[in-house]
Amino acid sequence: MSDLKKIQSVCVYCGSSTGDDPVYAHAAEALGAALAHEGMNLVFGGGSCGLMGAVARATLAQGGKVTGIIPSFLDEREIALSSVTELEVVPDMHTRKRLMFEKSDAFVALPGGIGTLEELTEQLTWIQLGRHSKPLVIADIGGFWKPLLSLFAHMHNAGFIRPGYEVRYMVAERIEDVIPMLRATRVAKSEGDETAIEKHF
Repeated sequence: MSDLKKIQSVCVYCGSSTGDDPVYAHAAEALGAALAHEGMNLVFGGGSCGLMGAVARATLAQGGKVTGIIPSFLDEREIALSSVTELEVVPDMHTRKRLMFEKSDAFVALPGGIGTLEELTEQLTWIQLGRHSKPLVIADIGGFWKPLLSLFAHMHNAGFIRPGYEVRYMVAERIEDVIPMLRATRVAKSEGDETAIEKHF
């Protein structure tokens, strides 16, 4: 395919808490630093708390660019990180998710709670339905996402993920594998779709 597009901005979904295991925060910091070193912009939920704050601060500390997008009703609860390169305060969650999608060439899911799960599964649904083919990496740090991956296998085995509707994603068990996975994914514009991936995964 022609008109290949380099991955320039990565949306990271993650918790507004740090979780009980320090490995999650360490992974978020390592990912933020890696994005900055690769010249990839970070797009995230805009909060200063938890893993969100950790990945954003680490990106900024290494000279990277960070775009935060936060709905106004969460501005106080999650305490928007004011030091980001660009901060957009939007009216609602739908606008937040739409802008995060539009501003990103790829997605990474770190550990998180219900909100992170909802964002991840929405992107997986859009991929499954052919609405886009931007690459998505599930960062299974410390085996955090293994129950969800097992559920996906169960859905497939039970006949709810039919042939032709497979969910395409990559799984990184080590945070240092995330960027190489994204770098190895060739993304190109295709007719009627934002992107197409020239790599099977």
